Amino acid sequence: MIVGVGIDVVDVARFLATVERVPALRERLFTPEERELAPASLAARFAAKEAIAKSLGAPAGMSWQDATVRRVRGEQPVVEVIGTVAAAAAARGVTRFHLSLSHDAGIASAMVVAESD
Repeated sequence: MIVGVGIDVVDVARFLATVERVPALRERLFTPEERELAPASLAARFAAKEAIAKSLGAPAGMSWQDATVRRVRGEQPVVEVIGTVAAAAAARGVTRFHLSLSHDAGIASAMVVAESD
């Protein structure tokens, strides 16, 4: 059963300008492995985290680093949650997330479906 849906769109250049202006954001928003991604992929990860939060109803108190998007070339991206995000998901009965990422023409987007058994 679908518990929630979230979508987010990010202007890649604007996002990167913000991260360059405030370098601490990279560490606040992303896990160590995510920080090394190409600019468009980093913006897509940010969009994914926003979409994950929206799919959960955007509860207060979630840590950006408690959601990680992993991608293996040729496979779908996978959402892994721990801590505050896992607790928010459990409170809503979410057992899995489905994620679609895209980045083209300077825009990164993410769409998330939160699902329960």
